[in-house]
Amino acid sequence: MTEPKRILVTGGAGFIASHVADQLVAAGHDVAVVDNLSMGKREYVPAAAQFYPYDIKSPETAELIRGWRPQVIVHHAAQMSVQVSVQDPIFDARENILGSLNLLQAAAEAKVEKVIFASTGGAIYGDDAPLPARETDRARPEAPYGIAKLAVEHYLHFYQREHGIIPIALRYANVYGPRQNGMGEAGVVAIFIDKFLAGQQPRINGDGLQTRDFVFVGDIVAANLLALTYPQAGTFNIGTGQETDILTVYLKLQELMGSPLGPVHGPAKPGEQRRSVLDSTLARTELGWQPRVSLAQGLAQTAAAFREAAGR
Repeated sequence: MTEPKRILVTGGAGFIASHVADQLVAAGHDVAVVDNLSMGKREYVPAAAQFYPYDIKSPETAELIRGWRPQVIVHHAAQMSVQVSVQDPIFDARENILGSLNLLQAAAEAKVEKVIFASTGGAIYGDDAPLPARETDRARPEAPYGIAKLAVEHYLHFYQREHGIIPIALRYANVYGPRQNGMGEAGVVAIFIDKFLAGQQPRINGDGLQTRDFVFVGDIVAANLLALTYPQAGTFNIGTGQETDILTVYLKLQELMGSPLGPVHGPAKPGEQRRSVLDSTLARTELGWQPRVSLAQGLAQTAAAFREAAGR
């Protein structure tokens, strides 16, 4: 057991970070959660965690960091929609860059030891990257969302150099699992399940043969816990290394949900990435991380959790 730490989790009422907060509490850490509840749910915050309904851009969040003086910040709060970032780059930068800078400046003043940052593997490398993408491949994001995530990674290195904060960037593949928001554009698994539960027809964008690297949220949590004890700076892809097309995911979920609604295709999304898959060798060799949950297992667990939440 690692020595208990004071850990601030941003976005801790949301999909991924609430699972991370759960396990940090279970491991005996003193956890505080900051979330403005624009997307998260108060009931997802662990009962044993302190909760602050603050926006990460706010003076209140900065004051909390300076006053409570966490040893570690696990930073997940973000504007998460690639499409929104394309439509309104200024809004995206305000949320994802300036919000992060508000945290980092306060962290420097509070002598925070480490920041674990939820970055993106799917949007940071761009369409021209070799596949599976590795951390050493050139990061050339196409959308403001990926640009902002990469900018924060650079700011993290600045704060390491100037203030000694250890930065760890975890570049997530396409995360899915219980508590995922079916309203989000990135949550295709949740979107399909919600539609099936409502007896509505899910729609596949384009031919459905576009691929993604689907990684279960429980495996993402494990990566965060390993990053907590990793002693130096690092940037790590967190994915399975396996490409799965959207049509395959649809058919698996249709079977799990017992739905008669077969695939229906709509127009392709303009500018949508055709293929995405990450090489996570570095995470395996350095962090000791590897995915444990297969896609079949993860989809079954997710479908069951959504059914339970819906009282089905």
